[in-house]
Amino acid sequence: MGVVNVTPDSFSDGGRFIGFQAAMAHAKQLVADGADVLDIGGESTRPGAHPVTIDEEISRVVPLINALWNEVDVPISIDTLKPEVAEEAFKAGASVWNDVSALGYSPDSLGIAARSDADIVLMHMQGEPRTMQSSPWYEDVVAEVESYLLERAQAAVGAGIAPERIWIDPGIGFGKTLDHNLALIRATDRLASHGFPVLMAASRKRFIAALEEREGIEPAPPEDRLGGTVAVHLHALKNGAAMVRVHDVRAMKQAMRVVQALG
Repeated sequence: MGVVNVTPDSFSDGGRFIGFQAAMAHAKQLVADGADVLDIGGESTRPGAHPVTIDEEISRVVPLINALWNEVDVPISIDTLKPEVAEEAFKAGASVWNDVSALGYSPDSLGIAARSDADIVLMHMQGEPRTMQSSPWYEDVVAEVESYLLERAQAAVGAGIAPERIWIDPGIGFGKTLDHNLALIRATDRLASHGFPVLMAASRKRFIAALEEREGIEPAPPEDRLGGTVAVHLHALKNGAAMVRVHDVRAMKQAMRVVQALG
């Protein structure tokens, strides 16, 4: 899954693809590099991010999705927690809803998801983007995230969403410390054991630099976290993840190709 952030403030590439032409060119390049899905987002969910209006988010993503639907041969995902945005994205051609709130942001989310034919990615987040990294705490992070995701999956099924349309994502970096993130990545096989495909989305995230800080090394900025990104995602794929969400599609596909060739 290739990331297309049509935002001015995303943690890694905010502002680079806010213009329509830049976003189109980037999305097409990701497909050329081997992306199997394009994930289009119009609102940053980085730590400390502030929300944007529904109309602003729609204006950022819907024209792009509509244009891409006519020009690329891969599914398009809308990365939003707002059901109004998802509904407009479906009309424009999106067939996946990647929701950091696991369809919990609005009372309308479950119904709109159920009425669509879209696959649904349910992600775990403790708190909300503006404050989620203030003081994340769990008694048992793996058990609590696992329980939450299964509860949200059952709520989705209860609302009429077919189980085979449901994916789960442990939400790396969304209300988690370094050790929480590492524990969840180690537990990929446990999360995958429940029958819902797991999306692992750790690309360029802060915990990679936090590992360097822990060792007294100058922490890498987001654009220099490719090595850690590839390591996490290869580990996750080996242990049952069904898809990885990345900024650097070509490098990730190259790494996967080599691992597959080595058996």
